[in-house]
Amino acid sequence: MQATAHLLNLLLLSLLAGFGPSQTQVSPKEGWQVYSSAQDPDGRCICTVVAPEQNLCSRDAKSRQLRQLLEKVQNMSQSIEVLNLRTQRDFQYVLKMETQMKGLKAKFRQIEDDRKTLMTKHFQELKEKMDELLPLIPVLEQYKTDARLITQFKEEIRNLSAVLTGIQEELGAYDYEELHLRVLSLETRLRDCMKKLTCGKLMKITGPITVKTSGTRFGAWMTDPLASEKNNRVWYMDSYTNNKIVREYKSMADFVSGAESRTYNLPFKWAGTNHVVYNGSLYFNKYQSNIVIKYSFDLGRVLAQRSLEYAGFQNVYPYTWGGFSDIDLMADEIGLWAVYATNQNAGNIVISQLNPDTLEVAKSWNTGYPKRSAGESFMICGTLYVTNSHLTGAKVYYSYSTKTSSYEYTDIPFHNQYFHISMLDYNARDRALYAWNNGHQVLFNVTLFHIIKTEDDT
Repeated sequence: MQATAHLLNLLLLSLLAGFGPSQTQVSPKEGWQVYSSAQDPDGRCICTVVAPEQNLCSRDAKSRQLRQLLEKVQNMSQSIEVLNLRTQRDFQYVLKMETQMKGLKAKFRQIEDDRKTLMTKHFQELKEKMDELLPLIPVLEQYKTDARLITQFKEEIRNLSAVLTGIQEELGAYDYEELHLRVLSLETRLRDCMKKLTCGKLMKITGPITVKTSGTRFGAWMTDPLASEKNNRVWYMDSYTNNKIVREYKSMADFVSGAESRTYNLPFKWAGTNHVVYNGSLYFNKYQSNIVIKYSFDLGRVLAQRSLEYAGFQNVYPYTWGGFSDIDLMADEIGLWAVYATNQNAGNIVISQLNPDTLEVAKSWNTGYPKRSAGESFMICGTLYVTNSHLTGAKVYYSYSTKTSSYEYTDIPFHNQYFHISMLDYNARDRALYAWNNGHQVLFNVTLFHIIKTEDDT
C-alpha cells in the first residue's frame, strides 16, 4: 500500500506538471500547486494542494482539465481500493487453503502409518494361522493311511460279494425260497412277541424330535391310533379358539412339506387344543360350552354330541396356560377319555371314560389334583399322567391309575425345547407323545415298563 500511495503522488505531480513547459514555476495566483502528500493508517493516499486565487474564471480551460484529471485520479483511487479488497480476500483464501493442505498432509501421513500397522497386524495373523495349520499335517498323513485302508476294505467287500453271489448260484432257487420263508417266519414270531406286551408304566420321556414349525403359539396335531398301518393321515388344527378349519395330510411327509390333501369346515368352533382323532372321527369341545362333539371325517358330519355334566368350561378350570383348555379329550390302549374339573370335586381333576359312539360316560374317577395346577396331561394304559407346568422345567409330577383307583407322585422330566407347551397327547399306535411346542410340532418318545405274557399266562 505504501508503494501505491507513492505512485499516486508521482502521478498527481506529473499531471500538474503536464500543463506545459512554461508552467514549471506556477505561482498560487496562476494555478494549482501540490503542497504535501502522505499515507493514512489504512494505507490510503492523502494529498494537500494549494488552490489558485478565486478571481480565476471557473470556465477557464485549465480548470476544466484539472477537474477531469481529479476525476480520473479519484476513479483510479477507487479501482485501487477495490483491488486491495480483492487482494485481501484472496490472501485469506490462500491462508485457509494452506491450513487445509497441512491437514491433508497430516492425514496422508496418518494413513501411511496405519497402513503399515495393518500390514504388520495381518502378517502376524497369517503367521498365527500357519502355526495352527502345522499340527494338521500329521493328521492329513493319517487320513491318507485311512484312505488306503478304506480302499482295501472296498476291495475285500467286492471279493466277498462275488463269493456270496457264487454261493447263491450254487444253492439254487429252491434253497433261496426256503431261506426267505424262514425270514418271514422269524418276522411273524417277532410280531407275536410284540403283541404279548401288556400295558406298561411310564418310566422315561426322551426327545423331542421337531417335525415341523408352523402356525401360532397354540394348536393341535394328531394321527389316528386305530388307523391301519397303511393309513398315516395327519390332522392339523391351529389356534385354541375362533377357528373351524381342520387340515388333513395323507402322510407325515406331506405334512412336513405342507401338501394338504383336504380341509374340513366344522359346523362349530372348537375350544382349547385338547382334541383327539379316534377310529376315523374327530372329538372336540364345542366353543363356550361343556359339550363334546363327534365329527366323522369320512361322512363330513356330526355323529354325536353330549354335555359333560358339571364340567367347567370357558377358562373356569383350564390348564396353567389357559386357552379354554378346561376339557381335555384323549385316547389310549383302553379307549376314549375326557379329563376335566367340576365344582363338585372342588376344581380337582375328574377322569371319565366315554363311549366312542354315544359319548355317554361309562365311569368316572375323582382325583385330588387341582386342574388349574396341571400343565398338561395324557393317558397311557388307563393311567393319567399330569405335568406340573407348561413352561421350561416341566416334568410329569403326578399319576392316577384307573385300574387301582390310586395315585402317586412321580418325577419324570422331559425337555421343553421351545419353552411353552399347549398340547400333549399320547398315541398308542406310535408309542409317542404328540406336542404343540410354541409353534413347533414335536414328538417325544416314551419308555414303558412292560410285563411279557408267557404261554402259561394266556
